[in-house]
Amino acid sequence: MPKCNVVLAYIEKDDKYLMLLRNKRENDMNKNKYLGIGGHVEDGETPDEALIREIKEETNLDVIHYTYRGIVYFRNNIEDEDMYLYHVDKFEGNQIKDCDEGSLLWVPKKDILKLNLWEGDYLFLEPFMNTCELIELEVVYDGDKLVSFKKYDNK
Repeated sequence: MPKCNVVLAYIEKDDKYLMLLRNKRENDMNKNKYLGIGGHVEDGETPDEALIREIKEETNLDVIHYTYRGIVYFRNNIEDEDMYLYHVDKFEGNQIKDCDEGSLLWVPKKDILKLNLWEGDYLFLEPFMNTCELIELEVVYDGDKLVSFKKYDNK
């Protein structure tokens, strides 16, 4: 089974996160789910470099300051991904471009856990939003159904 590295960023402004509602592509395993901003790490690229590139490509924003928040090992029967999580709290640019993957929306942080997310996202987003702890989590799916998870203690 193929394995890839991806980045996933939660861009914060005015107590809101910029979320991507994946609603524009057919045959999208993320169809109608809300995600942070991100994508695949390309060959020869570090996750940090991918973060900056993906945010520019998907939103037209330039990252000024970010914090690495951990990793989620996403496992399913199609592809295994190691997702590097980031919090972005400073950026330049106010004109968010139209994204070809879905609709970009600023969502109040208090409403994030009410969105249609991957089941495993609820497991890392609560500590992501409410603590400074480093997150390490493995989530295993059968299709889009979470079948198991393991949280790692990073203390």
